[in-house]
Amino acid sequence: MMTRTTPTDGITEGAAQVVVPVADILDRPDGARQRQLLYGAVVEAAPMAAGWVRVHARRDGYAGVMRTDDLGAHVPATHHVATLATHLYAAPDIKAPDLATLSLGAELAIVAEAGAFGRTQAGYFVPLVHVAPLRRRFADPAAVAELFLGTPYLWGGNSRLGIDCSGLVQAACHACGLSCPGDSAAQARVAGAEVAPEAPLARGDLLFWKGHVALALDDRQLIHANVHHMAVVHEGAEDAVRRIAGQGGGTVTGRRRLAV
Repeated sequence: MMTRTTPTDGITEGAAQVVVPVADILDRPDGARQRQLLYGAVVEAAPMAAGWVRVHARRDGYAGVMRTDDLGAHVPATHHVATLATHLYAAPDIKAPDLATLSLGAELAIVAEAGAFGRTQAGYFVPLVHVAPLRRRFADPAAVAELFLGTPYLWGGNSRLGIDCSGLVQAACHACGLSCPGDSAAQARVAGAEVAPEAPLARGDLLFWKGHVALALDDRQLIHANVHHMAVVHEGAEDAVRRIAGQGGGTVTGRRRLAV
């Protein structure tokens, strides 16, 4: 089991970072999940009630409440997880105990190499083949989204363990070094560039409905995390538009195009 080697007690105003594989941002203490942050994500924190802090995620500004125990002192990352998932090990050996599973996009500070493993500042070991320097990013958000095929749907989720529609788009964008808000309503305003409604559907297009977003793989097929399938799936664009309308989700409200 993963143990924390970075102190979490007495977080003061300022930068802190996530020290667990996945941490929830809630609307209030013991409230509902709004979004998730991955290991290494940096927040600006301010203490509130015992065991809780108010936070703003540094990358996208998402605000809410987090458990103090999920955060530790800020240590600048050097690498990010560049595969769908990896493990942190107790020693640089594939037979060593695995202590935690990290998802694509988690960030780590690697301070040394030990054979095929990197040793993190926290004292764990990660396969070097699964990480890349922060500056090295993916080039195609649609290809990143496809890595998540089959991932179960989870409201507010942002990881391989569970993800929702806007979480999938945000994970794909961040893996490519593109800024992206965490909610579909904000994505519909600022993600990528606006596309005329009559323009042919193209790879990298985001299609928006009220409360939902999907990513186009080409002029006929989408990928999205959705409640109907309870997973990240491929779906024909025309089929999805027809199904969502038939289920009371309305019509497409907008379209934007991500850089590919």
